[in-house]
Amino acid sequence: MANPKESELTYILGDTLPEPGASLEVAPGVRWLRMGLPFALDHINLWLLRDRLDGREGWTIVDCGITSDATRDAWERVFATQLDGLPVLRVIVTHMHPDHIGSAHWLCERWNARLWISATDFGIARMASSASAGFGGPLSAAFMAVHGMAADPAAVDGVASRTNYYRNLVPAVPSSYRRLLDGGTFATGTGAARAEWKCHVGYGHSPEHMAFHSESTRVLISGDMVLPRISTNVSVVDVEPEADPLTLYLDSIERMRAIDAGVLVLPSHGLPFKGLHTRIDQLQAHHAERFAETLEACAEAPQSAFELVPVLFKRPLDLHQMTFAMGESLAHLHALWIRGKLERLTGADGVIRFATV
Repeated sequence: MANPKESELTYILGDTLPEPGASLEVAPGVRWLRMGLPFALDHINLWLLRDRLDGREGWTIVDCGITSDATRDAWERVFATQLDGLPVLRVIVTHMHPDHIGSAHWLCERWNARLWISATDFGIARMASSASAGFGGPLSAAFMAVHGMAADPAAVDGVASRTNYYRNLVPAVPSSYRRLLDGGTFATGTGAARAEWKCHVGYGHSPEHMAFHSESTRVLISGDMVLPRISTNVSVVDVEPEADPLTLYLDSIERMRAIDAGVLVLPSHGLPFKGLHTRIDQLQAHHAERFAETLEACAEAPQSAFELVPVLFKRPLDLHQMTFAMGESLAHLHALWIRGKLERLTGADGVIRFATV
């Protein structure tokens, strides 16, 4: 959902975007890249950090884009024109979703560079690149059917047919990695471009998402945890069917209030902005409104996740968007269920619905 209070944030570069295959410097030693995605969310922001590692001068990449010919072509243009003749030294990934890790295997092989990522997201990415659970296929279809999508057999069939969704976008994951831990630090650059980055774990959007804060340069690479224009997708999926990811997510962004309110936020989608604490307020308020709508709907009649989708998402959705909407609807229902506000009921039709207590 678009942020109705976006004007409360400050976009430091206005509407300026980096040209395809080019970069914009947004802080000392930090360059912004933007690459396309074949979804309704049509871009991802990637970052180059000027670096010195093991005595070698070069660059660190933060996030990678999906695996595709277009992504590789864009990276090759970057390598030819944006690296000042220096190599890539390491590849850091905020989390395991395809737009962030998809090209990591190719980048690490091309530059003989190490992947840096949290242990949980590394393991899940390795599993998902060789399986379909959580991202489409029969298991996901059966999970969504029991949460009400059985009312739309064509949609269930569509989810069932997406057996290679993750693998098509992430056909391989590097076989080794360096682990990122909450509270851990790493340094990049030298001189005016030197920065020490602290890892901030975030739960709910992915299993163990890492954002990176440099106190000295007042920059936060927020990944998908804090986005300026849209709310972060937080979904329940079939591999963890009773999960409460939304409570985890809301707690995670609340912890980010410990970060300087004046930092420059570099999000994975949208524009670099200032107003971190304001955006956290907006996201907390947004979900409070969705919780209220969910409770109201469940008070009128027990609701499945599928029945709740049009309550929370008031625009037409394609199948790709519907899978995210199902997961988010269920995340709101589960948060209220686990807090004791709703009870979970299995109907004679086998569908799980939620009703107010």
